[in-house]
Amino acid sequence: MKGMRLFVTVLFILALIVTGCSKATPTPAPQPTKAEAAPAQQQAPEAKAKTLVLGFTASQTGKYAKESKEQTQGIQLWLKDLEKKGGLKLSDGTVVNFKVKYYDDESTKERVQQLYTKLITEDGADLLISPYSSGLTAAAAVIAEQYGKIMITTGAASDSIYKQGYKRVYQIYTPASRYLTGAVDALKAWDPNAKKVAVVYEKSKFATGVAKAVKAYAEKQGLEVVLFEGYEAGTTDFNPFINKIEAAKPDAIIGGGHFQDGSTFAKQLYEKKTPVKMVAILVAPAVPEFAELGDAAVGVIGPSQWESIAKYSPESAKAAGLTWCGPTIEEFVSGYKEAYGYEPGYHAAGGYAAGLVLERAIKMADSTDPDAITKALDAMDVMIFFGHIKFDTGEAHGLQIGHDMVYLQWQKKDGKVVREIVWPEAAKTADAIYPLER
Repeated sequence: MKGMRLFVTVLFILALIVTGCSKATPTPAPQPTKAEAAPAQQQAPEAKAKTLVLGFTASQTGKYAKESKEQTQGIQLWLKDLEKKGGLKLSDGTVVNFKVKYYDDESTKERVQQLYTKLITEDGADLLISPYSSGLTAAAAVIAEQYGKIMITTGAASDSIYKQGYKRVYQIYTPASRYLTGAVDALKAWDPNAKKVAVVYEKSKFATGVAKAVKAYAEKQGLEVVLFEGYEAGTTDFNPFINKIEAAKPDAIIGGGHFQDGSTFAKQLYEKKTPVKMVAILVAPAVPEFAELGDAAVGVIGPSQWESIAKYSPESAKAAGLTWCGPTIEEFVSGYKEAYGYEPGYHAAGGYAAGLVLERAIKMADSTDPDAITKALDAMDVMIFFGHIKFDTGEAHGLQIGHDMVYLQWQKKDGKVVREIVWPEAAKTADAIYPLER
């Protein structure tokens, strides 16, 4: 009997347990804490603003005002584009932006050195871009190196700057030693019977370096340099030089200096109907305003660091086995025209490229540490809208070894003076006018 009662009791208890389980409301799953819901290692890094001071000088007055204005506008457009992207984002959440400080160097070396010292010691510049021209850049490079600052040089092609042992000065332009050698190659290709050239150049650091290099190259190619003479900066009367040229009877004139003297030289050669087959001069033909010379511009050839009709693109970068970065040529040109109302020349493109190379180096370094940025610049081997960018890391540290020139010629089409790429063959957009028709 006791066993029966015990059995009933157990059944009763089990029934209660079963009934209780079937009617129970499910206990809500514990909600993760904020940290559990998004573990720290999966969180996007918290954005931290970092402002770097970018310093440079611009020749707002003086002999380099025109070219420097273009270069400065290129830098400013790059900054605007970077701002539109919300700054430069690093993996630790840092968002890098730039505060710009620049001054008018009046196109003089003395002001350049005073102002770059001021930029570093008073304005706290973290990074630098060079002024326009090799002479002014050489003056700025001394100061940059003295204070251990990274400086990207643009508008400066002289090789000698990069033979001083500087460790943080990096060149955007094709160096002067290769600036006009392509004109000699073109002359030989267009006229195998050409024998004589005259080299007339401005006595500036940049132009002298180019002239010496092209003289040596022309002679190596079997050409006779029948005149090799420099003129003072600021020269406005080229008749004495033109008289010597006409007496020497060269097939081609090669030389020049900067925009003002080059334009005047080209105009006076046209006015005197100097009987030569080719004129190839520095800087001036690459500036859009050269077209204002009208018929005097037609047929004149000039080396260009960059042209808007060049063929640099993500596709050409891929074909060359290079990483592409930054805007396309079309994007840069349309942005520049929207900002300034006209198409950019290579001085403007060089300014933008200097900023873009700094941006790329910081991105590669994933840091704003100067040593890390320097290492990134040393390792850089990319293609941008300006062309191939790679720096010498040996004896000529910082020298540009990736970028090549194109050669343009002003031609008349449908009553308008336009520029075409005529050399090298692979890049040309039109056949050259050769010999000159005057």
